[in-house]
Amino acid sequence: MMPSVEFQARVENGKIVIPEEYQQELSEVATVKIVILKQSRKQITPFDIMDELAQNPVSISGIRMISREEMHER
Repeated sequence: MMPSVEFQARVENGKIVIPEEYQQELSEVATVKIVILKQSRKQITPFDIMDELAQNPVSISGIRMISREEMHER
């Protein structure tokens, strides 16, 4: 079994940029096994937007926020 090192890296011009703290350690090995888990640029889905708004409500001047209880009373 190969000892593992895990880190997140940027991809620049199609090349993986190895973080400085791992460069020395990885320069001393002949081969490495690479497994890529792609993280695309943030894609906002309607569910993500609702989560974001629930955690960070937006205030709009002239609009009064009502509580959940007030909303269900109407």
